[in-house]
Amino acid sequence: MIGILAGMGPKSTGPFVDCVVDQCQQIYGAKHDMDFPHMMIYSCPTPFYMDRPVDHAAMEKAIINGAQRLERTGVQFIVIPCNTAHLYYENIKTSVSVPVLNMVDETILKLPNSAERAALLATPATVQSGIYQQALHKLGVDLLHRDHWQHWVNAMITSIKAGQIQESIILWQRLHLELVEMVDIAILACTDLNVITKGKQTELAIVDSSLCLAQATVKRYILESHT
Repeated sequence: MIGILAGMGPKSTGPFVDCVVDQCQQIYGAKHDMDFPHMMIYSCPTPFYMDRPVDHAAMEKAIINGAQRLERTGVQFIVIPCNTAHLYYENIKTSVSVPVLNMVDETILKLPNSAERAALLATPATVQSGIYQQALHKLGVDLLHRDHWQHWVNAMITSIKAGQIQESIILWQRLHLELVEMVDIAILACTDLNVITKGKQTELAIVDSSLCLAQATVKRYILESHT
């Protein structure tokens, strides 16, 4: 059974589960109801606010508590579709006895070899932590950052969490125009943003961390099913 520790943010939970289902169909041809995996989904609200500094101790405590609750249900492994939560990955991993997939690692693995200039679309906490920058530097990929890009991303995430999807789409259109001119790839490192980019046609190459984790989730499920 797959353990999904979600709810960060609440609107990203449904799209991630849908993505896992889609990947079951694409990766191993799931068709009938019984072809799909058992999943235990725990939507875990955390003390995260876009308009104030992150209380890292409270965040880590809430996420670890959620991971331990999931473990007690009998899941074989845990995935956390939230990039910011991975600031605490090492402590989360050691707090449970089942494997915890790493969303950041899975996303980096999907970067094309041709990538030279990237933009990181994420919460300020994820950006400031450097968890993506370190990996990009090792790959020789330049990370371009503009303060007004981050301002727009922050506003998009805030609007999405408040259910104001149209406002976030307008901001995405403005940001997209600039990104196309300045980078060759955008890393979607906030699961909330998936709401406004999924299914949209774009000339900008996008690596979606939610999709990367969903693919890794299904592949791990297949592995667990054969052991």
